[in-house]
Amino acid sequence: MRHIYRCALRWSDMDAFGHVNNVVFLRYLEEARIEFFFRLAREASADAFTGGSVVARHEIDYLKPLVHRQEPVTIDVWVIKIGAASATVGYEVKDGETVYARASTVIVPYDLERARPRRLTAAERTFLEKYGDDAAGSPVPS
Repeated sequence: MRHIYRCALRWSDMDAFGHVNNVVFLRYLEEARIEFFFRLAREASADAFTGGSVVARHEIDYLKPLVHRQEPVTIDVWVIKIGAASATVGYEVKDGETVYARASTVIVPYDLERARPRRLTAAERTFLEKYGDDAAGSPVPS
């Protein structure tokens, strides 16, 4: 299963070449990820990811230029991999069949009080497993 996030484009997102700047894609992914981890996960379990999380890695493949328009793009979000103390999230920024970018982010749950990484809780793992997407070619190991 994938989560679908609708992301509005802003005029200021464009660069001198007339398309959405590569750095802005990170903001789009962040918006989708925040909704995924801090709205959906907490609806599933009130204490999921409440201690925080940090980004350990981003990887983005830019496939087609994206230009400003009034209609939002959709960002599909799914889970590629779940480890003991991390999860890898996949994304596609797209319009229907047109994919502008594919990306992934490694997220590490974090204990803010102790200022160190922590393991995923059972509730967090259960939530993440629900969004594993075998169709993306990246099955989620249990």
